[in-house]
Amino acid sequence: MKKVYNIAIDGPAGAGKSTIARSVAEKLNFVYVDTGAMYRAMALHFLRNGIPADDEVAISKSAGEVNVTITYENGMQQVILNGENVSGLIRTGEVSAMASAASVYMSVRNKLVELQKNLALKENVIMDGRDIGTCVLPEADLKIYLTASSLVRAKRRYEELRAKGEECSLNDIEKDIIERDYRDMNRENSPLKQAEDAVLVDSSSMTVPQVVDRILALFQERKTEGGSLWK
Repeated sequence: MKKVYNIAIDGPAGAGKSTIARSVAEKLNFVYVDTGAMYRAMALHFLRNGIPADDEVAISKSAGEVNVTITYENGMQQVILNGENVSGLIRTGEVSAMASAASVYMSVRNKLVELQKNLALKENVIMDGRDIGTCVLPEADLKIYLTASSLVRAKRRYEELRAKGEECSLNDIEKDIIERDYRDMNRENSPLKQAEDAVLVDSSSMTVPQVVDRILALFQERKTEGGSLWK
């Protein structure tokens, strides 16, 4: 049976995890599992059904009716919610807020983690999220904790929104990021934290290619160390 490799990337919102993970996956020919997109898809389902973020009973019941899968078409990730391609509908602020709020409920997390674990058993994968290295893939061959200052993350988001022609406030964006960090780090179930064996990568003053090269170098180092995980 061939060796299957898993890379976990955790970190706060806006640290660039998805961008980095996609690039690393492409260079290593790994499957990129966008866990955030899976949570967003489920959040979209809750919003469509008018379920409040604080109604745990309704969310738990509705979660059981949701099927979220990730496929690839022409190298592009497609997020499928109950048979519908929702890739273009899950990147709004409203969906993001609901995903963060709903992710604290075990019914939501258990459903998606099971799928994520199953994928990692069969394929070379790279996953990014809040608790990949600590909960979803605790035996991952390489764990990265990717972060950046709240101001840097806010500026990145600000520039993205302005490029789309959207009016926004840098101060408001940073405030939202700080509040989201607090929620993610202090939630009862699987809070955001750096795994003990994760490598800290602060991208505040790094370009995307520099971060990608750093992770690729770490992967190659681990792969040639000869430890039990690499035999």
